[in-house]
Amino acid sequence: MFKKILIANRGEIALRVICACKELGIRTVAIYSEADRLSLPVRFADEAICIGPPQLAQSYLNIPAVISAAEIANVEAVHPGYGLLAENANFAEVCETSGIKFIGPKPEVTRLMGEKEKARSAMKSAGVPILPGSDGIIASEGEALEWARKVGLPVIVKASAGGGGRGMRIVRNAEELPGLFKAAQAEAAGAFGNGDLYMEKYVEHPRHIEFQVLADEHGNVVSLGERECSIQRRHQKLLEESPSTQVTPELRQQIGDVLCRSLGSIGYTNAGTVEFLMDQNRNLHFIEMNTRIQVEHPVTEMVTDVDLVKSQIMIAAGAKMSDVLMGPIVHRGHSIECRINAEHPEKFTPSAGKITAFHPAGGTGVRVDTAAYAEGVIPPYYDSLIAKLIVRAKDRNEAVSRMSRALDMFIVEGVYTTIPLHRKILADPDFRAGKIDTGFIERFLRRNGHM
Repeated sequence: MFKKILIANRGEIALRVICACKELGIRTVAIYSEADRLSLPVRFADEAICIGPPQLAQSYLNIPAVISAAEIANVEAVHPGYGLLAENANFAEVCETSGIKFIGPKPEVTRLMGEKEKARSAMKSAGVPILPGSDGIIASEGEALEWARKVGLPVIVKASAGGGGRGMRIVRNAEELPGLFKAAQAEAAGAFGNGDLYMEKYVEHPRHIEFQVLADEHGNVVSLGERECSIQRRHQKLLEESPSTQVTPELRQQIGDVLCRSLGSIGYTNAGTVEFLMDQNRNLHFIEMNTRIQVEHPVTEMVTDVDLVKSQIMIAAGAKMSDVLMGPIVHRGHSIECRINAEHPEKFTPSAGKITAFHPAGGTGVRVDTAAYAEGVIPPYYDSLIAKLIVRAKDRNEAVSRMSRALDMFIVEGVYTTIPLHRKILADPDFRAGKIDTGFIERFLRRNGHM
């Protein structure tokens, strides 16, 4: 096992990794920007190193600064958390070159999965179900029109290097395709430095379902089941749950088996999440893979009793899956996670500032992952996540009731938060009945007069 790990992240996920390391008897090194000097990861890590000013490019995204901190602290491994450098193959490569273990997949696998069209081709070759679409990058508007005719409208053009909904356009008629193609290309080039696009059949009213996997460095891959992530706004998730009401035990087993074979064939290691769209006939179609721990990983932990972050660290240290899991995966009950963001709950605008009062919810079956505290400051430079409120219960109905109760008991003052929005979502009849898809939030906001 490693003796010392550097955490190349901030906020709640940095604190989450520190917790896992402490339980494994590993010393931790936190890095921080000047804006995070008084943060809880800095307080609870064994060592902390300032790596620059508040701006991301000069601190948390500054690879030479992060590597210098790792070398100064003489660590054996780096945990990247999620976001920031977590899916940066170049960073993983530099870690490897510097003799530091990157807790994640190999750089070449991260690179493969990061290019969406290549990932799509690799998954198709391995037998994972995918949507009909173009065979590779589309070179021109004329070629896009040809593919649209083959695939059948509506279609969606997507940035190959994309994420977060940028570089994507839905095309419903052939006349608007050239303009939307140009717009997506320009947005992708501006956001990712790469304007390459590919095309897929557009699924109306899909559900967003993702599968959690773990793979050791000895060729063993396991699936830990799915999470339902359909409650999202502009491709940003707001609430997640596990299991999905639409995934049967047979489908869970079938997709899990396919993923284990396919990820084994490409040499995948460590934790990963494979994302699918589910159509109205309950068919799953691969869309992308995230080669890191996810924000919503706690809902899987709650229903499987598997500590995914400790698993990541043990796998990177060379442990076999049999020693990591100590038995078969068993799913128990239902879990829901609400992302509590420092945002105006109706305008979705960021709300940075000082937290004047902070009382996280507690009680049976409630977990809060946070690095926030009373008198702490939400800086304007970073992601607006304050906390993740997670509940577990015997079934979905009880989980919804428990989450509603926990939201009522969660106090954050001094900044706006999305807690009022989550309360309304949990009270919505369609949500309670499980009638959800990726368009739920837009419909919900219109019904409640917010659009």
